[in-house]
Amino acid sequence: MKNIGLIGAGVMGLTIAEKIIAAGNSLLVYDAFPAAIEKAKKLGAIPVHSPAEMAAKADIVILSLPGPREVAISVTGENGLLAGAKAGMVIVDMSTVEPAGTQKLAQQALAKGVGYLDAPILGRPATVGKWALPVGGKEGDLEKCTNLFKLFAAHVIHIGPPGSGNKVKLLNQLMFGAINAMTAEMMAISKAMGISPKLLYDTITASQAGTVSNLFKELGQRVSDERYTEPTFTVDLLIKDVRLGVEMAKAHNAPPVVARSVESLNEIAKAQGYGSDDTSIMWKSYHKIWGQKSVI
Repeated sequence: MKNIGLIGAGVMGLTIAEKIIAAGNSLLVYDAFPAAIEKAKKLGAIPVHSPAEMAAKADIVILSLPGPREVAISVTGENGLLAGAKAGMVIVDMSTVEPAGTQKLAQQALAKGVGYLDAPILGRPATVGKWALPVGGKEGDLEKCTNLFKLFAAHVIHIGPPGSGNKVKLLNQLMFGAINAMTAEMMAISKAMGISPKLLYDTITASQAGTVSNLFKELGQRVSDERYTEPTFTVDLLIKDVRLGVEMAKAHNAPPVVARSVESLNEIAKAQGYGSDDTSIMWKSYHKIWGQKSVI
């Protein structure tokens, strides 16, 4: 396989790294946080000092970053990928960012002969290998990366030009936000009525009703276990994703209704101090809103 680089060794980045290395490939890694680099080194990744250094050595570079700002800095910053890139390299952004930003970065990459794909992840860390990747960008660049994508995705779908994959991901995140919010609400109401969230969760999951999604299972299990640290996905990240989804919808003259309510609940949870916790903690927001202190 071609020389591969990874920028961003967070939860998803490390999941990607593990699959790449386990398949017998060498992997360059860069992260702004030394602790993240140390975790990647333990998997066998080789650290570099900057994205520019990585670009000089890698044929394909994957980005797995928190948001648009980090992606833009990694690509176009003073020591960004385009500062050291050679023609023919492909940048693969697997972060959740806005389509317009991707389109701009793709144009800047094209001017240097560098390919650019947005291939955000539809899936959770535990389902790696079964992920779906909606991809935006040129088909030729996608062909260069197909074998790499198959290491962690069961479905790779070319959606259209740059930014197209981002559109699908943000729509998915609006649905994620709605499921998360409704799970939080029902858990909080259950507690207020004297039914423990764990009993509610166990009963509903035993039913195998159509409402029992994989996301509900994961969220409900965390609530049952009171396990909110070491998050799979933080409230802060959900705020960012839903905000980008709402902005995207409004830009297409399709202002969302449910998503705006979800956005408000997310922001309330952050204001209550839950921003760095797993999104499953948001059921506790209701009890603070209602003035009930028993679960805090």
